[in-house]
Amino acid sequence: MSYEGFKKAVQDALEGAAVPLTWSEVQEQAGFRQKVPNNRWVRRMEADISLVRERRRDGKMTWRLVK
Repeated sequence: MSYEGFKKAVQDALEGAAVPLTWSEVQEQAGFRQKVPNNRWVRRMEADISLVRERRRDGKMTWRLVK
């Protein structure tokens, strides 16, 4: 999968969500098979699509888009 395809799938999953999602939820909605995302692509998406990752109190990392 290319970066553009990955970015589009993540963006679609997050835009359709009412609340921030964990990677597992993004992975399930987007149909990804990899267990962990490509760190370079994640950092790139922070600039490209305003992706924000935040750690919850329970230790899980959530993903959301800044509008």
